[in-house]
Amino acid sequence: MKIRVEHDCAGVDWKRVAEILASVGMAHYDPETHRTAFEASHTTVFLYHGDRLIGFGRAISDGAYQAAVYDCAVLDAFQGRGLGRTIMAHMVSALAHCNIILYASPGKEGFYQKQGFRKLKTGMARFVSDSAMRARGFTE
Repeated sequence: MKIRVEHDCAGVDWKRVAEILASVGMAHYDPETHRTAFEASHTTVFLYHGDRLIGFGRAISDGAYQAAVYDCAVLDAFQGRGLGRTIMAHMVSALAHCNIILYASPGKEGFYQKQGFRKLKTGMARFVSDSAMRARGFTE
């Protein structure tokens, strides 16, 4: 399977980004909101099979020593083929000089542990939709 990796937001189908996030059970917004978020990010990774967007991820960063990974997703039909690792490897490489944090969907922590991430003992969060995040298992 030939996969193309892109780092540029030009030409991305933002409706497809929202559809993929929805299909894997992650938070998703209108296409314009995703465009704004990705274009404002420090690091972006997009995976294509032919011309079809099948996965992506992004990280925000100060560019000096801190970064946070968001929206790492691979279309269900392409999961289990190492594509999530590919996305994370590209992001970690671009941010090798930074501490990197993320929050994983409940049950997905093992994937990130295999990428070298460790659970935080003191992590805290304040979500706009606090009750929804509690119901989904993200917070206590």
